[in-house]
Amino acid sequence: MERGPGPDGARRALGCLLEAVLASRGEANAVFDILAVLQSEDSEEIREAVRACGRLFAALLERGELFVGRLPSEDSVLAGSQGATRKYKVWMRHRYHSCCNRLRELLAHSSFEVKELALSTLMRFVQLEGVHPLEKPKWDGCYLFPHQLFKAVVEGLLSLEDDCSLLLSQFREYLEHDDIRYHTMQAATDIVVRVANRYLEVPFTFWNNAFTLLSAVSLPRQECNTSSFYVKHAKLSQTWKVVHLKEHRKAFQLMWLGFLKHELPLGLYKKVLVIMHDSILPHLAQPSLMIDFLTRAYDMGGAISLLALNGLFILIHQHNLEYPDFYRKLYGLLDPSIFHVKYRARFFHLADLFLSSSHLPAYLVAAFAKRLSRLALTAPPEALLMVLPFICNLLRRHPACRVLVHHPLGHELDSDPFDPEEGNPAESRALESSLWELQALQQHYHPEVSQAASVINQALSVSEISIAPLLELTAFEIFERNLKKKCQESVPLQFIPAQGLLGLQDDLCAQHFTLS
Repeated sequence: MERGPGPDGARRALGCLLEAVLASRGEANAVFDILAVLQSEDSEEIREAVRACGRLFAALLERGELFVGRLPSEDSVLAGSQGATRKYKVWMRHRYHSCCNRLRELLAHSSFEVKELALSTLMRFVQLEGVHPLEKPKWDGCYLFPHQLFKAVVEGLLSLEDDCSLLLSQFREYLEHDDIRYHTMQAATDIVVRVANRYLEVPFTFWNNAFTLLSAVSLPRQECNTSSFYVKHAKLSQTWKVVHLKEHRKAFQLMWLGFLKHELPLGLYKKVLVIMHDSILPHLAQPSLMIDFLTRAYDMGGAISLLALNGLFILIHQHNLEYPDFYRKLYGLLDPSIFHVKYRARFFHLADLFLSSSHLPAYLVAAFAKRLSRLALTAPPEALLMVLPFICNLLRRHPACRVLVHHPLGHELDSDPFDPEEGNPAESRALESSLWELQALQQHYHPEVSQAASVINQALSVSEISIAPLLELTAFEIFERNLKKKCQESVPLQFIPAQGLLGLQDDLCAQHFTLS
């Protein structure tokens, strides 16, 4: 193919070739020249070739000039005695497959503009193949979708080498369509299984791409009367699985269970658990199937355990999950780092919900109150302003625990019977102790903390204090708040009157300096 220099020359040359192929079957060999430009090293030329291929094969699909049915080998057809039209359609469909394969490879191109254009062209082919199927229906009214082509697109997005986050963000717009979402879930499930079985150590890039795609899939909360299909159909049949939300939930469940059964990188565990409670569990056909994953994550300790709390809370309260050691493990999460982790607000919000039941035994609530009081001795002010009302709320909910504040033998105790090293709250002897730590915090250097700790000096009010506004409190907010306060009275800065410019006669300054 002869073309002038630069993208303009390539555009004109490709345009001439395109017109020739569409105008006459005798010019069909010009398709090779168009496909050859897809191999160019110039990004602009590749984009022009992708546009030309998109227009060419879109027109051929619409005109019905590609072979329909099980595709025979090219050599057997050309060497046989079939008619010229059949040979042309088989030959051209092989060229169409070559084009799709190259576009699939371009999803990994270094230029994002090339990748984006290749993706949109492939998705255009998916739409046209759905309207003009290249396979024969097995029965009248059979649902047809270009599974093979679409699976190749999803496979290109789930690269093992390249981070496809940006390209996957472009793909999200297609997931708004019911049919694309349904087939994406099926394709992703198959690809994850195949890659996990093929490699002993799956690259992190693949897992990250897979999570990005899976987390982009969002199902409607309830069945919708109006369906949004990317592949247009004259009429939707109720016999098709793709039109029913129940089938989407099943596919969604298989997709996530297949993904989570593998050993994932620690960072991905956290990402999955962050979205588990609102983006995954509500859409599962059987949420209880997540019990194994969540309990395994809860047993891992650290931030993973904190994040698993949300999902476990939903399963315990909405799906009657029985977890015998739940409160013991929750108690074990209380350590000094709990006030400094990223997910502190989420943890205390959930802990407040878990400890809200009035049916909890007194020894259990007392253990939590005492453990938090002990940890409060070394907590920063922003955490104390939330923890102290939290402890007082526990005492309000469970009057039997108020013995921790008004202990009859409090002044006679030589040592604190509470065992901070005991992991079992039932054996911690918290009810035998007292919350002396709160009294100590009344001498805290920060006046707001001191005031919050002094609440126990009076009878506790019946109504609880909402800790919601305090969960996200930061040291910067406290500092800014204090800066805005206006001092009402003058404050003395020195309580010893000054004696002259250099101070007192025997002052250190006067010993070394004199006025002359």
